Amino acid sequence: MTLTRFVTKNAFRNKRRSILTVLSIAFSLLLLTLMMTIWRGAYLDEGSAESAERLVVRHRVSLTFNLPGYYREKIRAIPGVVAVIPVTWFNGVYKDQKPENFFARFGTDPDEFFKVYRDAQMPTDQIAAWRRDRQGVIVDDYLANKYGWKLGDRMVVVGDIYPVTLELNVRGIFHSNPDNKSVYFNSKYVEEAVSWFKGQAGSFSILAATPADVSKITTAVDDMFRNSPQPTKSESEKAFGLEFVAMYGNVKAFILSICSAVVFATLLVSANTMAMSIRERTREVAVLKTLGFTKRGVLGLFVSEAVALSLAGGVIGVGMGWLMIYGLTHSKQFISFFPLKVTADIWLVAMLTSGVVGLLSAALPSYHASQVNIVDGLRHIG
Repeated sequence: MTLTRFVTKNAFRNKRRSILTVLSIAFSLLLLTLMMTIWRGAYLDEGSAESAERLVVRHRVSLTFNLPGYYREKIRAIPGVVAVIPVTWFNGVYKDQKPENFFARFGTDPDEFFKVYRDAQMPTDQIAAWRRDRQGVIVDDYLANKYGWKLGDRMVVVGDIYPVTLELNVRGIFHSNPDNKSVYFNSKYVEEAVSWFKGQAGSFSILAATPADVSKITTAVDDMFRNSPQPTKSESEKAFGLEFVAMYGNVKAFILSICSAVVFATLLVSANTMAMSIRERTREVAVLKTLGFTKRGVLGLFVSEAVALSLAGGVIGVGMGWLMIYGLTHSKQFISFFPLKVTADIWLVAMLTSGVVGLLSAALPSYHASQVNIVDGLRHIG
């Protein structure tokens, strides 16, 4: 029998206890994987290279307040600004109020939309068709597949914030990575139908010449309108998205608390299992020593068993986390401002965590077992 086989058999000699331990560790690693995925998507992922050059300008008080449309030309004159477009959240109802029929709907300027969102890809003939049709709308390819939309189809969206029913013609299907699950129509449609919205915009999206220009433009825009009746708040696209996360409270502290609790609980479970297992095998330790196993050899055997159990739970837990994230992000009802994906670095951190937990949980009881005297061990009853 090889040493690896010996360790594996001993790790699962009490199958019920070992399986329950592996499942407990798996559930803990599942939670850890979910938390790390959310953390990475919200705080570490930088998005596309193009998104690093974009910033958003909104009303300083709240997104519910509009900005004057003439701000656009003033912003355009700021050094470093490549293009500016209005982006207005329309909301509205498509078909019914069911969650599966909800998606983001924005009014914007078709003439410059793809100058700002250069990471969105759509054939040039469809771009031209959208610009010609005041009732035209372009849709994300994910939504097109979901609802079966094709070029030329009619989409009806009943307004709630804005008292107008949009009768839109699908003129283009664009692709972006990740899928933004949004549709964009000509904001002039709403301006012509709603008198109080004429000459207004919900916010402005700006493309800067370089990422270094983003902070300069942010300061310049806010300084320009600081004393106006509608002051602005400018921020990078990443920071703008993080504001929605902040609405849920101190998300960072919550995630860190959950991760700490998960690791501590996993350590307790694994330590309890190994302590019971090693205590039951005192006489076996004495027999191993009579066969020539050294203290270091006995220590290595028990630690290897603990690490094997932890890693088994880690593999199952991270695998379950990957399946859950994949199913969630491919759900028809799922909408996120950040890409959620279990990446290779998350797998690595989770597996290292499970391995370290197994090592720490077995270190003390394994050390005590390795110090057992042969005679005392053979006399042990328990």
